[in-house]
Amino acid sequence: MQIDKVHGSENHFFLLDQTQLQTKLTDQELINFATKITNPQTGLLQGADGVLVIDEPTHETALAQMRVINADGSEASMCGNGLRTVSRYLSKKFQVDQFKVQTLNADLKVSKAKDFAPNVPAFSVEISPVSFDAEKLPFHNANHQQLVDEPWPELLPELKFTALAVPNPHLISFVSAEELASDDLGTLGKRLNEPNPYFPDGVNVSFAEILGQNKLFVRTFERGVGFTNACGTGMSATSLAFALTHPDEGQFDQEITVYNLGGLVKTNVHKRNGIYDIDLIGNATVTHHLEISEADLHAAKLTDVQINKTDEETSYQKFVTQLPKINNISVKS
Repeated sequence: MQIDKVHGSENHFFLLDQTQLQTKLTDQELINFATKITNPQTGLLQGADGVLVIDEPTHETALAQMRVINADGSEASMCGNGLRTVSRYLSKKFQVDQFKVQTLNADLKVSKAKDFAPNVPAFSVEISPVSFDAEKLPFHNANHQQLVDEPWPELLPELKFTALAVPNPHLISFVSAEELASDDLGTLGKRLNEPNPYFPDGVNVSFAEILGQNKLFVRTFERGVGFTNACGTGMSATSLAFALTHPDEGQFDQEITVYNLGGLVKTNVHKRNGIYDIDLIGNATVTHHLEISEADLHAAKLTDVQINKTDEETSYQKFVTQLPKINNISVKS
């Protein structure tokens, strides 16, 4: 059985196609496998942020189904960076360039995009549905049913926040470069992903620096993961918040460049008939192919795995080194 190590903007995953197995992993086996292989100390290839699981769709309109098991064993409702890598895998497997992928909350349109650079393939994926309702995220005790560029003194008194689900929940603040580099994001992210009176299910927290017209830098503390190099839905949600709260600098239906610690993505936010959706365009890189027996997969045994490295990470890093240097923030565990 082959599994792949993949990344979108250095948001790393292992990709497992359950349809290739004689006997599929149970949910508990998936959790055991994900928590073990993604562990940076005891897993493989310095670990990862989660495992992407491909399965047959249960909806007629979708080509396949994607599940996202986080490094802590929890399941994410969506992952934009992961969906791009799954889309690339399915595009090659079925020889199609445009199709839908079934996720936990919606069947999302995906398509092959123009390569970002030589040997740096890219895909465009739909990020939706979008909701601002407190019950959808959910959040409590904010004195608002919706939160768009509003102060929330109990969190950080000097900042304003926007909360939205895409469909996983995000809390966003536009901040200075100094605030972006401070410890506040990590402190707030940990606080809101432990038992707290505001976000009972936790929340992804993003701080964003506005760099110019349709240009951002976004840093995210992810629910179930912690700091990562990039969060696809976080950058998508932040792009929508940008267009809503800073209309002179962030525009609907125009390409927005979003830098992150792992590189960059492009986004395009839309409002059609009162409904929001976002296009997320970015790399879909395969760094390694791993060979493992089906029995070892079920047992989460990682001692007899053959690993073959591709040349794609070298190409991706060459692309990244040509990007403008935004800041010197490093990812913290």
